[in-house]
Amino acid sequence: MTPRTAAASAAANWADFTTAEPALAATVEARFGAYTHHILATLRKDGSPRTTGLEVRFLGGELWLGMMPGSVKALDLRRDPRFALQANPGDGTGMGGGDVRIGGRAIEVEDPEKRAAYVKEVEPPEPFHLFRTELTEVVRTRVEEACLVVQVWQPGEPLRTVRRA
Repeated sequence: MTPRTAAASAAANWADFTTAEPALAATVEARFGAYTHHILATLRKDGSPRTTGLEVRFLGGELWLGMMPGSVKALDLRRDPRFALQANPGDGTGMGGGDVRIGGRAIEVEDPEKRAAYVKEVEPPEPFHLFRTELTEVVRTRVEEACLVVQVWQPGEPLRTVRRA
């Protein structure tokens, strides 16, 4: 296994990412905080992608995904935990702060104490599915001085920045 392959198979929670790259984490969290609804991509039974709207929460060092009971996206994640999450780009084409995406795996949380702590903070309608995330990649893309700047973070790897004119 190459170092790049090993890093790609590693995962980290939100707190790990925040510790590794605090400035990028703050930007990503601000982009997700700017709007309520974002786009979640999951995998259907046949392996094709499914995109749906979703609200996300950053609490206690975790990125949480909450869903209505029996929702197709929750069933997708139970079957195959891989996901991609894109922050709402907002109105128009300005995308203040850039475009941000997160890839990883979603792990359903059944632990009553963890669910109770989430309920106390978020007050979701019950019943609901709750997933914590394990991040495999965080990407920020923005335009800076007529140049496309792409930042890519993966667990165990230094932040990579690519500039394209």
